[in-house]
Amino acid sequence: MGHHSDSKTTYKQEFFDREYSAKEAYGRLWGFTRKYRFRIYLGIVCGMLTAGTLLPLFQVIQPALDKVGGTEQGNAAKMAALPVSEKTVQPTPSTASTSKEERKVLKEYGKFKKLAQKLGFELQDEDEALGAPLLFAILVIVPLAAMARCAFLFLNKYCLSWAALHTVKDLRCSILRHIQEQSMQFHGRIDVGQLMSRASSDPRLVQHIIQQVLQEVAEAPFEIVVSVGFIIWTAVQNNMLPTLVLLVIGFPLFMCPVVLLSKRIRKWAKKALERYSVVGSRIHEILTCVRVVKAYNTEEFENRKYEQANQSMLKASLRAVRWSLFVTPAVETVGIFLLCAFVVWCFVAQVKLSVIVPMLAPLLLIYRPIKQLSKLQVQLEQCRAALSRLFSILDVRMELPVKVDAAPKTAFTDKIVFEDVSFRYDTAERDAVSHASFEIPRGKVVAVVGGTGSGKSTMSGLLARFYDPYEGRVTMDGVDLRDLRIPDLRNLVGSVMQETLLFNDTIEANIKYGSPDATHEQVVEAAKMANAHEFIMSQPEGYERQVGEKGFALSGGERQRIAIARAILRNPPILILDEATSALDTVTERLVQDAINRLMANRTTFAIAHRLSTIRDADLILVMREGVIVERGTHDELYAANGVYRHLCDMQKTV
Repeated sequence: MGHHSDSKTTYKQEFFDREYSAKEAYGRLWGFTRKYRFRIYLGIVCGMLTAGTLLPLFQVIQPALDKVGGTEQGNAAKMAALPVSEKTVQPTPSTASTSKEERKVLKEYGKFKKLAQKLGFELQDEDEALGAPLLFAILVIVPLAAMARCAFLFLNKYCLSWAALHTVKDLRCSILRHIQEQSMQFHGRIDVGQLMSRASSDPRLVQHIIQQVLQEVAEAPFEIVVSVGFIIWTAVQNNMLPTLVLLVIGFPLFMCPVVLLSKRIRKWAKKALERYSVVGSRIHEILTCVRVVKAYNTEEFENRKYEQANQSMLKASLRAVRWSLFVTPAVETVGIFLLCAFVVWCFVAQVKLSVIVPMLAPLLLIYRPIKQLSKLQVQLEQCRAALSRLFSILDVRMELPVKVDAAPKTAFTDKIVFEDVSFRYDTAERDAVSHASFEIPRGKVVAVVGGTGSGKSTMSGLLARFYDPYEGRVTMDGVDLRDLRIPDLRNLVGSVMQETLLFNDTIEANIKYGSPDATHEQVVEAAKMANAHEFIMSQPEGYERQVGEKGFALSGGERQRIAIARAILRNPPILILDEATSALDTVTERLVQDAINRLMANRTTFAIAHRLSTIRDADLILVMREGVIVERGTHDELYAANGVYRHLCDMQKTV
């Protein structure tokens, strides 16, 4: 018991899994986000404008430096030459000697100065005229740019977050809708725990790609464009064209680590997601089978298996983290080398400090968006792995075919006919049902008996059209079930199965399931007919009592009677009955059987029989072995024939 193989904790590749290219994955994702494109566009535009708010900050750097550096020397000389009486007079900047940017700053400053004087304060002393443009930039331009940046950032993040959350909601709903459309062939082959992980956890990465990555895509490239544009403009203005050569060489080098590592990042991100699915599958299985686990005292065994699954996931996750974390240091290292090369070049070319500083500011600011873009590739690869897993589900096509011109069917009037029906499961080597032919007339009871794996449940699945036969056909009132509208067919056929599963809701909600318009009085009447009203009212909560996960707060007989009440309330003309009295005590069995007899009254019934004593009065009994009907007739006829049915009866001591 203590030994477990690695195969138990490794990911089981699903039969529908496949890889998607980046174009396929993100093209499909756009199909989900398209309806929210206005918010996405608004968020992207706000991100672009956020980058644009850096430009005013860059523009005031060099004029301010020139003012501070150039005017200190000029003012000293001018002040020394002036008479003492004139030294206190504030010099007026020469329009001829100021640049266009300086004149613009001074003009705006003049307006702001007048406004400040009206409010009762001065911006400068008499001897601080030369600092006015810089003061104006600090007090006006920088705060306005900061407030604009704050507003644009908020709109950028909110719009993209709104679109991301709505897209993920749509994606999750589409996955559930698609899964429920698939036939029972699909549901018989999947791992429920892993499917739950895909449907609930993987979309979080999709949310991140819209919410975070699009924000960075909107902001980072334009910050780079603004910064690079300013550097180019400064280089042209100051005859530093060789700087452009450094930029052309340097920027591709920034992305080299990202390109080289992206394939490994995607590989291990996918493995981490797959092994996370295994963890989800293990805990789902343990909680579903918790009674068996406790009955066999295997808690420690299951704990070790779960720990092993987590350890496997941890290794894959750490591998993915290692590769993704290596990207940023690699990009930083390349950036440091490039910055050093730029400084060395400036030293060799003897570039003035007043020219270098304005270029260093955008160069330093450009580091953050480039670092973001380097992480962006990691996030894109991780999200692509998640999208491949999600779209693999959405591309499964195992649903039952539905005809566009399917016929409506509101009543059952004549008979159901199996005409030479054969069916085989996808993974099976032989037919589950082979060349079955029989009729179920309206109002009659047809029972099917046989050993485990003989095809009894498959036959009921064909009648309810959970499956379609690959050969022959099943008809209702002469019409092939494949030609009927599925909702109409399901309204005509009700089921009470051996394994009664209830929803974790109230007793009343479970009885009303499938009949949402039923009144409380109708629910009570159905419960009384199912012999359920007495035990329901024996508890203080009555019909508002919670039944627990899968109805485990109730006994087996209580669950069965709730299911029978549900079928009575739905009132279908055709009933599929997978008899479930074999595991009940004698008193409870009598109550359940009495409820079943009331349910069968005036209905066409297809009964899967386990206790042969319950079908003695059936109009037709079919005996199955390995998918083939080997005997048919009434109880008396089959017992007298001294064949398979007689042998089954003798084993149960039923005469």
